[in-house]
Amino acid sequence: MNKLIAIVDDEPDIVELVAHNLKKENFKVKEFYDGLSLLTFLETTIPDLIILDLMLPGMDGLGVCRALKQDERTSSIPIIILTAKETETDKVVGLELGADDYMVKPFSPRELMARVKAVLRRVEAKSEKTKVIKIGDLIIDLGKFTVTVKSKEIPLTTTELRILSILAEKPGWVFSRNQLLDRLWGEDKIVVERTIDVHITQLRKKLGTSGKMVKSIRGMGYKLEG
Repeated sequence: MNKLIAIVDDEPDIVELVAHNLKKENFKVKEFYDGLSLLTFLETTIPDLIILDLMLPGMDGLGVCRALKQDERTSSIPIIILTAKETETDKVVGLELGADDYMVKPFSPRELMARVKAVLRRVEAKSEKTKVIKIGDLIIDLGKFTVTVKSKEIPLTTTELRILSILAEKPGWVFSRNQLLDRLWGEDKIVVERTIDVHITQLRKKLGTSGKMVKSIRGMGYKLEG
């Protein structure tokens, strides 16, 4: 799946320029012109990276950055600040709040693309070190593609393992059926949402007592919670 990048800037020309270059690099793009719109979007979808302006209407970029880093659901989203504010103080404050990089306008689109890729590589390298996820008696080893419950390996199909891995990425986070379908099959999906329910049912049976950790949220989707 192509990674999703959120762009937050109140200048339409900048948003269009950044979006155009990201799409050329095969990224998916979501565009926002103020911080509150982004925060509303994040209630249901988590992008892989955010490109954030500081001078925004309403809540400014530093306020947005602070809100993201204080929320457990969004604290791990990498952020690149892209702004006309070039003082050392602004840069230091942005980086201290948790931004991963800082670029000043006017900027080189080619350099921005290089920085986006570099930040994503660092994030992926960091996640490689935490391939084993443990929740209660359930252990998911993403490196070995194995799942064990109370030290007993559970034979899962590829799809069941992928569903469990997606849910385990953000314990407590609710994934809709459509989000799971997108992650599993992307634009090639020819299956219906009901397919997810069938896989979840089989997954719970195979996990035994740990199956109760895969919880149904009526009208919304599924989450994994210990």
